[in-house]
Amino acid sequence: MAKTKRIIITILLRLLAFGATLSATVVMVTSHESAEVMNIKFSAKYSNSPTFKFYVTAEAIATGYGLIVLFLSSRRSVDRLIVILDMVIALILTSSISAALAVAQIGKKGDSHAGWLPVCNQVPKFCDQVTGALIAGFVAAIAYLVLNLYSLHVFLTPLFRV
Repeated sequence: MAKTKRIIITILLRLLAFGATLSATVVMVTSHESAEVMNIKFSAKYSNSPTFKFYVTAEAIATGYGLIVLFLSSRRSVDRLIVILDMVIALILTSSISAALAVAQIGKKGDSHAGWLPVCNQVPKFCDQVTGALIAGFVAAIAYLVLNLYSLHVFLTPLFRV
């Protein structure tokens, strides 16, 4: 019974992480909008920013990893490797979210010290999509964090039984 419960919890967390990374990737890749300011037309899309490209790449890697691990998670021989890779994916997601969030904050609020104006007033649809992708990325990172904590609990509990 305990093994079945562990497998169900692990699969549910992995499905949540997979769905969140997939949706973050799709929403960010499809985010684009054009605007005209003082007769100058500009286009806002994720590929204009190296930071957003890093975010999409990290989310796509996590999506692919999540799909592969969903099929491998029933094999006992790779459990320890999966726990280590889960931690690596969680760290990659956290770093990409942090970087993308910094760029999104500048896009939303601007930076008066550097003379950068906010752009979200001109391209609100783009900013809303980026916000949605970042929220999905946070959900994925939290899912991987919980998955890591649960996996460590499962591995370490038998070692400390008296």
